Amino acid sequence: MSQPPLLSDDARRAALAKAAEARRVRSELKQLLKMGSVSFPELLEKADADEIIGRTKVLAVLESMPGVGKVKARRPMESIGIAENRRVRGLGAKQREELLDIFGG
Repeated sequence: MSQPPLLSDDARRAALAKAAEARRVRSELKQLLKMGSVSFPELLEKADADEIIGRTKVLAVLESMPGVGKVKARRPMESIGIAENRRVRGLGAKQREELLDIFGG
């Protein structure tokens, strides 16, 4: 098994801070989706420009939408052929189009 990279204390602190910021942004994004302040099409637009949003898993985004739970999020993903670990930025044009048809586009 390979060892994690050896980092200096400063590099480790910077990496931890970056990871904490990414978690905070993703949490806020999911909260905004849940409240309806951000729509799914808006999120897809933002994902192209924002690296943190682009790295958010599609399943987590869909489950955060009002009225969409685990089952309602997974079924369309399976029918479209999107893996559960797919990230927003990794969606193809056809996959985005089909998700927008289902979840408000």
